[in-house]
Amino acid sequence: MAYQKDQQYYKFCFYGFLKNLRFFDAFLLLYLKQKGLSYTEIGSLYAIREIVINLSEVPAGILADTFGRKKALMMSFLGYITSFLLFYAGTSYQIFLLGFICYGIADALRSGTHKGMIMKYLKLKGWEKDKITYYGHTRACSQRGSALSALIAGLIVYATGDYQKIFLLSIVPYLLNLILIWSYPAILDFSGHKQKKHLKKNILALWQALKNPKVLSIVHSSAVFTAYQKATKDYIQPVMKKVALTLPVLTGLLMNKKTGLIIGLLYTILYLLTATASAYAGYLAKRINNLSYKTLITGFILGILGGYFFHWQRWWFALMAFAGIYIMQSLRKPVLTGHLAETVPNEILTSVLSAESLYRTLLTSVLAVFLGFLTDRYGLGIAFIWTSGVLLVISIWLHFKKLDV
Repeated sequence: MAYQKDQQYYKFCFYGFLKNLRFFDAFLLLYLKQKGLSYTEIGSLYAIREIVINLSEVPAGILADTFGRKKALMMSFLGYITSFLLFYAGTSYQIFLLGFICYGIADALRSGTHKGMIMKYLKLKGWEKDKITYYGHTRACSQRGSALSALIAGLIVYATGDYQKIFLLSIVPYLLNLILIWSYPAILDFSGHKQKKHLKKNILALWQALKNPKVLSIVHSSAVFTAYQKATKDYIQPVMKKVALTLPVLTGLLMNKKTGLIIGLLYTILYLLTATASAYAGYLAKRINNLSYKTLITGFILGILGGYFFHWQRWWFALMAFAGIYIMQSLRKPVLTGHLAETVPNEILTSVLSAESLYRTLLTSVLAVFLGFLTDRYGLGIAFIWTSGVLLVISIWLHFKKLDV
């Protein structure tokens, strides 16, 4: 039977909505630049965050599957709140470094855990055949949260001319999410094994799953583009700033106020588009063959075009190309998560998703440093062309070698 929008469905949706009310997201790179950090330093912070996730990812996934997913998620949100406080108080590279470390630990505890709970719920209800559509809809709510987050953040910056206060405001929805997670039914806390003695069994099952070529193919396809989008996503902010400065509106305002409001509005439109993409991922997956590969290649081509347009100062075209990368990611995520859930047992799904995140964080840390280094030396446009071009060539080669989905 088709899935129903019951109480737990709305809890899953509200979780994603609250999680993405990170009001600072639309301005993080600009905020760090305002604090005097170079692109190389910013890239190193992103890389260190990914390394911390890398070191914690698989242990966190196994612990969540073994000791309880609710506990893992609640600890995660406490870690996020700590990082927000450090970002707010940040005046030096060292303080921001500590904030990024806390954020990385929180991400490791969260990664894959909530997806595992969703897939468990679908299995209990007998709705597994709708996993792509169901997860796509819940992820669309996350993107709507990002849209509202960007709009509110833009209004705050417009009203105050200050990026700093948005870090404190971000704490509120995360406290609400702590309460929401606590209210989840106990049956979702474990994947099937409640006792510590199953820890070894979970590790062995994870190892067997990762030896499956099909699982490896899905993991690679998901991780490589997610890493690319995660390492590059904040570089849309300088593009939005350039677009904002070219608009002949709000000319009497201070630069921070004008750019803050316009960037907030642009992000709102962007996340409404990604929400629509997530909601239609299941529909498109049924009608387009090999959707994951086609969106992968399209995403890298958009990155090359975005770099080209940025280099030649065609700001609107660059913005549209960079926005396209976000949209490709929103199409891919539900599809690949559904494919993975069909391929591995639910008992170790969180662990496999964490292993995928480990691989992703390795790639993200390398790409973040590489992109920051190239941007400081050759400019953002050239950096995007090189990074996207290399990944495009590798992906096409892997596909023709039948090593990727």
